[in-house]
Amino acid sequence: MSPLNIRPATIADTDTILRFIRELAIYEKAEHEVQSTPAHIHRTLFAAQPTVHGLICELDGAPVGFAIYFFNYSTWQGQHGLYLEDLYVTPQQRGVGAGKALLQHLARIALDKDCGRFEWSVLDWNAPSIAFYDSLGAKPQSEWIRYRMTGEALQQLAHGPQAPAL
Repeated sequence: MSPLNIRPATIADTDTILRFIRELAIYEKAEHEVQSTPAHIHRTLFAAQPTVHGLICELDGAPVGFAIYFFNYSTWQGQHGLYLEDLYVTPQQRGVGAGKALLQHLARIALDKDCGRFEWSVLDWNAPSIAFYDSLGAKPQSEWIRYRMTGEALQQLAHGPQAPAL
């Protein structure tokens, strides 16, 4: 078996990234929630000054997985952190070390950028991923509840009576 190669995603990877996003959404039972298009990917990952970044993992020159990440900030640490938004390896290539290689690559990026932490989320029913992350020494952060606001609620908060007009 040849070694894995991890490289920054390029605009030529757009269709591959979208395929991986859809495959991940199917796995997470949320395919109906995918709204990403090539235009979205171009505008975000491949902007002049992107705030989100992508990696492609290849085996024998063929893409087998990807990771999407961005930097956040911890006021308590006074340092940036690296947040992994998505990591996905095709089912046919699981077990060859691609997931661990992507996480190791991201950990090196975090250290190179002087990040104080490396974080991600996992669905509570995803036992294989939880076991994998536990085996690497990652610790769940159960004391925090993650909140999300989208759609109408986001619009109402942004444009409600207390908010100034934009």
